Amino acid sequence: MSQERKVAIVTGASRGIGAAVAERLARDGFTIVVNYAGGAAEAETRVQKIKAAGGQAITAQADVADAAAVARMFESAEVAFGGVDVLVNNAGIMTVATIADSDDALFDRQIAVNLKGSFNTMREAAKRLRDGGRIINFSSSVVGLLQPTYGVYAATKAGVEAMTSILAKELRGRNISVNSVAPGPTATGLFLNGKPQDVIDRLAKLAPLERLGTPEDIAASVAFLAGPDGSWINGQTLRANGGII
Repeated sequence: MSQERKVAIVTGASRGIGAAVAERLARDGFTIVVNYAGGAAEAETRVQKIKAAGGQAITAQADVADAAAVARMFESAEVAFGGVDVLVNNAGIMTVATIADSDDALFDRQIAVNLKGSFNTMREAAKRLRDGGRIINFSSSVVGLLQPTYGVYAATKAGVEAMTSILAKELRGRNISVNSVAPGPTATGLFLNGKPQDVIDRLAKLAPLERLGTPEDIAASVAFLAGPDGSWINGQTLRANGGII
């Protein structure tokens, strides 16, 4: 698909992987809607960086767990740019604990953001995306690794993978592909903060490529699925993890 005048909503795009995705898609020619929940200043910085590089972008505040806010985000994109072609479902949270130690608040918030938030945006995209568009969800390689303490988080991402494959079938006839990207350990500030260096080094060695992923690695996978070379990929989960699983 040609990226000329294509519009992409990237959720959770004010920092980390979402910011890298927004910047990469902007370089590829997409107009970007930089969604954020609370980091208004970071989101505006991202927009200004995209504009300084010759791209086009706006911010859009919405907690993806709020269905009405998600609908307003899509409406604002339609008013600003005439429609939406790509949804990148990056927004998510991760709190780890054993299942025995996971309280209701831990469970409910991860379900609300990771699973229902992805559902809210997928539902809106299924109704509003222009024909020929792309939906790119975010899963996680923990769905395959299944490590202790990741039970609730992995469950939310397994649900995202299931909805990805099902929505791809439901959108038959509109030339809209639906895929997910499942990163492994990735060197974002959120991932690195608070971890001792020996833990970081151990995690970096887990993959056969013997390094952590970078936000730019993950953004490249998203760009592939959003761009013309990814047009025949549909209903799949791409495990962008350096071979960790």
